[in-house]
Formats: sequence, structure tokens, C-alpha cells
Amino acid sequence: MENPKLKKYLYEWIEEATITLMQEMMSNGELTSKELVMMYLHRISVYDKNINSILEVNPDAIHIASALDAERKETGPRSALHGIPILIKDNIDTADKMHTSAGSLALKDSIALKDSYVAEQLRKAGAVILGKTNMTEWANFMANGMKSGYSSRGGQVLNPYGPDQFEVGGSSSGSGAAIAANLAAASIGTETSGSILNPACQNSLVGIKPTVGLISRKGIIPIAHTQDTAGPMARTVKDAAILLSALSGRDDEDQITKTNPHVEKDFTEHLLKEGLKGKRIGIALEGFIEMLSDEKQKIHHDAVAILEAAGAEVIEQIEIPSAKTEWAYDVLTYEFKPDLNAYLSNLHPAIPVRSLNDLIQFNKENEEVMLKYGQAVLLESEATSGSLTESAYVKALEFDQYLSTEQGIDYALKEFQLDMILFPNEEGSHISAKAGYPTIAVPAGYTSEGEPVGITFAGTAYSEPQLIEAAYAFEQLTKFRKAPVLEGE
Repeated sequence: MENPKLKKYLYEWIEEATITLMQEMMSNGELTSKELVMMYLHRISVYDKNINSILEVNPDAIHIASALDAERKETGPRSALHGIPILIKDNIDTADKMHTSAGSLALKDSIALKDSYVAEQLRKAGAVILGKTNMTEWANFMANGMKSGYSSRGGQVLNPYGPDQFEVGGSSSGSGAAIAANLAAASIGTETSGSILNPACQNSLVGIKPTVGLISRKGIIPIAHTQDTAGPMARTVKDAAILLSALSGRDDEDQITKTNPHVEKDFTEHLLKEGLKGKRIGIALEGFIEMLSDEKQKIHHDAVAILEAAGAEVIEQIEIPSAKTEWAYDVLTYEFKPDLNAYLSNLHPAIPVRSLNDLIQFNKENEEVMLKYGQAVLLESEATSGSLTESAYVKALEFDQYLSTEQGIDYALKEFQLDMILFPNEEGSHISAKAGYPTIAVPAGYTSEGEPVGITFAGTAYSEPQLIEAAYAFEQLTKFRKAPVLEGE
């Protein structure tokens, strides 16, 4: 960079800068939103070629930032996100010059006719939507054995902590890798089962998978309406809480949001340094801890000791009756077809892919570039009626709901009189996902090779405030996160 001021900030300040610090700098006139955007664009151009986390940058980002700078001078900031550059996953609609493709070349020319609810809320808060992040194609609901972070449109996302060593996690892979590498202030991911929590743990981030209903799914390319949700990914609990506050709301076009009790809630009110004191936290081990290496298990046990030292009441080795259940993804298989068909049918008339069947045919016709891993999962869903009338679907839905709640999260909370449950890394995310319940991932350390490890706090529906209290207190006590060493020019 030629500008000496920006050069100084670029190398001495921007890395790991928080949203609050950026806001303070803009408020006292030391920095503008336009300058923030310029610095992040520079970092993307230098570092992302080795990570491959960004699919495209918003061509209007600089102009949007300039307009927000002018507005700040005239009337002051709209919110804590005013002028803050945010990245969003490529399955979230933006009615601008960017595409929304779920990582698929089949939708590479698709520009949304309307903003998603997420984009609406970000713009309303004054955030700058900086770009779209790469992701596992169709949110990893396309093929068996597809590598996390791979898409036909964007290629393979790599983990900035070890591009040749560590899994990046999926399917919000680009949203995780980009923020870990400090390519924006924070990002939005989506989760159906583990797709925020897994990349958050793998990239030493805070990831919040909220209750299904806290954030409207309008304008998000779906997998399954029972489990889908968007959520923030950030470097700190506070930054994630700021984003969650902006995104939470009710929407007439997504009925489940009418159950949201946290409308216009400021989740930053729950950033309590003593947030662990007196909390009854159940430690879920059997069925989960054995999924981790010995080294990662030790990191988890060390985290439990930290909770106890901070005043939490730790209840060791709680029982979750469904912990070893043989779960299936049948609900997703049945819901994907009608949900995706509804989305595709509302695209711009120029887009030829209007249904799941059209997508399958497009992939077949372009097999060399589209079917690196096949499309068995798409074919399985297409074979359903799309009417959600099959007894197998209703049976699977009831099975998942009962086993994940009354024989899962809620059972453990009630039986052991808990405020929340702690899972190692993102193990256990599938149970919360099927229940539609919230979970927060927080960095818990690194292996001797430098691979990030996290812990996840899980609770019942709309227990985000309590989970944020615990996650923030743990983060403030430990401050495990450190920036990756990046290779650039």
C-alpha cells in the first residue's frame, strides 16, 4: 500500500482488530470505513490465494463504505456494525452485483432478485457486505465423501493454520478460514448440522449456531427447513454477539421466527466476566470424547478444569440417552427436494436451473467439472416425492425430534439440573442440530502441531444468553486464540 497511514495500520493494527476497536477508531476520526475496506481488500489480494476462502468481492464495497462514512458525519452511526466489513457465505442472497450459487457452477450466473433477511439486517445495521465466501458445494448435501471446503465454482478452501495439514471444516469453510486469516471483521455462516461449529473449531473462532427461529432463513439456499439456520463466525465472543444482535428478529416469511423471544435483544448485555460462576455445566463424554485424539482429549479435560476453577459447578460424565444412537439424515433427504425446488423456482427467469432435477441434469451434462465426488445425495433426494407425505419421512422426523430433545439435550438438562452441556470440539453438534437448539464454539487451544481445538456450549431452545455468558467468561480467562502465520507476497 502506498498510503503511509494505511500501511502502518495494515501491519501494526488490523490483524485481530475487534469490531469495537474499529468502531472507536471510526468514531474519533482516526479511520474511515472506506479505509477499513481498502485494508481488507489488500489482505484478500495478498493472502487469500493460499487459502481460497473468498469467491468474489462486492464491487460496490468501497462506495457503500464511503456513503456510510458520510452518513456517520451527518447523523452518527446506526449501530455497532456501522461501516464494519462483513463477509457472507455464498448460499445467502444479496440483491446486488454479487452472485449466490451455493458454490455450484450451475448457479454461477445467478444474482438474487431480493436480499435475504440476513442481508437486509446487515444493511439496516450499516454493515458493509464485503464479499461472498467459498463453501462446501450445496452445503455438503450433494455427494458422499465430498471434502469439506470443496466446490466446483471455487475449488478447495484451505485452513490458514496449516493449509497442507489440517481440515478446514465445513460447510461454512470460507467463512471460517477468511475470518481466521483476518480478511474481514467477521462473517456469516449457515448450519444444518455442524457447518458453523466445525469450521469454527478448526479455525480457532467463535461460532454461534443459534436456535432455529432466532434468524429468518428467507433468501438462503436451503437443505432442510427443520434444521437450517444462519449464524455469526468471529474472532471474539463479543464480535459474534454484536452480529447475533443485528440478525435476530421475526419475519412473516419464516414462521418459526414467531417463536423468537429475543427480538431486538442486545446479546452484548450477557458479556459477563463472571459468567461461569454458579453455572451447572454437564460434561458430555461418552459417545463424543472418543472421537478425538489423545492430545485433543487432554485439551478438552484442561478446559473442564478451567470451568471448575472459574466457579462453574461441573457435573462429570452426564448421561445423554441418545448419545450412541445411529442417526440418519433421512429428514434432510426428504426436505431438500421441496425446499430447494421452491428456492430455484424463484430465481431470475434467465437462470435455466429451476429444480433439483434440472440441477442433476446440468451436473450430468458437465460431468468432468461438476461430478468430482458424484451426486449420490442429490439423486437420493430426487427419488422422493417432494410432497413430505411419505411415512418414512414422518417417522424419521418424529424420531429425530424425540431422540434429540426428550431423550437428548432436554433430558440431560432436566435429569442433572443443568444450565448447559459442554461437548468436546464440535462432537454432539448433530444432536443440537436435530433439536434446533443453540450451540456456541469457543477456542480451547492447539495441538503440538498447531491444529486448533475448540469446545462447544449447548443448551435448550433460545438459551443463547446463558451460553454467551459462559463462552465469554471462558474466553476472557483463557484468550487461547492466536492469529495464524500466513504466507503472502
